[in-house]
Parts: sequence; structure tokens; C-alpha cells
Amino acid sequence: MRLPSAFEREHYVIEHRPFETLGCIERDWLKARLHFRFGETGKPAHTALGPLHIWNDDEFAPRSGFGMHAHANVEIVTYVRAGAITHEDSVGNTGRIEAGNVQVMSAGKGIRHAERNEESELTQLFQIWLKPRTLDREPRWTMRRFDLDVQPGCMIVLASGHVADVRAGALAIDAAARVLASTMLAGQTLGHVMHDAAQAYLVTTTGCVDVNEVRLAARDGAAVIGERMLTISAIDDTTIVMVELGDR
Repeated sequence: MRLPSAFEREHYVIEHRPFETLGCIERDWLKARLHFRFGETGKPAHTALGPLHIWNDDEFAPRSGFGMHAHANVEIVTYVRAGAITHEDSVGNTGRIEAGNVQVMSAGKGIRHAERNEESELTQLFQIWLKPRTLDREPRWTMRRFDLDVQPGCMIVLASGHVADVRAGALAIDAAARVLASTMLAGQTLGHVMHDAAQAYLVTTTGCVDVNEVRLAARDGAAVIGERMLTISAIDDTTIVMVELGDR
């Protein structure tokens, strides 16, 4: 297990990234906010966190989206927050991923796919990109619904690179990471113990939360470095999504 660097030991922090400070890409059909710098878009300080290098907050207008385009050697986790997205790829997979569903696409040695909002309403989603442990594997696609409302205030593992999580029902990814989420009611508090040397990135959706006394407004992000315990308190009803990075 990697030990924290001297910089990390001296900078155990929660770095708040307000929504309005994020990089922005806008087209007539797409509004995207970038929690991590992509190319020349976004703040230079918003660099990758371990294998996590993309977290986009996307809004697709009705009847719009990306046509066929290529990816290789990236693990892509899509969490749909509202509406639905339709997936099609070059290895024969198709699916409609609606709100509450999670999609994992392991691009492996190469895959082409399209992702479109074929609905009559706006689609909102988080798309998270992680660097894989192993290059040039066979491409893979899967999806699953997670009913977070059934267990409010509990962290649920949506996708993971750890065998025990996959055996318990999480979608498999080939990355040293876990993607977790929790629906929280106003006034609820949950605690999450970080394993040694772990880092994390957390985003809220529709309401405010306090993360170790750092206040996040709706759709704000927070990079967590060096903290061993996260105490998350919901000010409003909301859902939080978090990527915890590192091998357990």
C-alpha cells in the first residue's frame, strides 16, 4: 500500500471546488462542468487525483448526444441523476440507462460507442473516468439499478475494483477505486472511515452537505486528501456520490 507523500502528510485537507469555479463546455445541446481539468479547459489546480482524472457534470438536451466515438484504456462510470441515456457500442451492447442506474464501460484495447438522450426531457448525469490497472484488455459493458432511497444515510458501493465489493453486488471496474453513493435526508449524518493513504472525491447533487465542517452547496465537489474519517451531514435532502481511491 502506498504511503502518503511528505506533501500529503503536511496537507491533510478537504479542497472545496464550488460548482461555479469548474471548467465549462457548452454547446447548443450540452452543458458540461468539469471537476478536473481536461486539456486546456478548467483550473490548472484541478489536477487528477490518483487514477481519477475526469468527473463531468453533464446536461444533455432532449433528442441529442454524442454519436459513435472511440475510447481505449479507460474505465468509465456513468451515474444518471435525471432522465435517461441510451448506449450503443461497437461490440454489440445496447441499453437505456435511466435515473438511478449506473453504467460501467471498460474501454480496454478499444471500443466505439454512442451515448444519446433519446427522451423528451433533460438528462443529467455524472461521468467519471479512471485509469485502469491493466492496459489493452477486452472491452466490457454492464449496467445495474441501485435503489439508494431504500437505505437513506448509508453508503452503497456502486462500482469497485475490489473483489469483495463485486461479490457483494457492486459493478466491477479495473481500477484501484470504489464508487459509492448515498441518498441522505435533511438532518442525517453518516461517517465513513477511509483506509490508509486513501484519497477521495465527493460531489453532492441537489442539496447542501457539510463534509468535516466544509460546506458544499449543490453540485460542488471536494477533493479529500489524508483524512482518515469523513463525517457527512446533510443540510437538505440530497444524494452524494464519492470515489474513494487506492487499494484496500
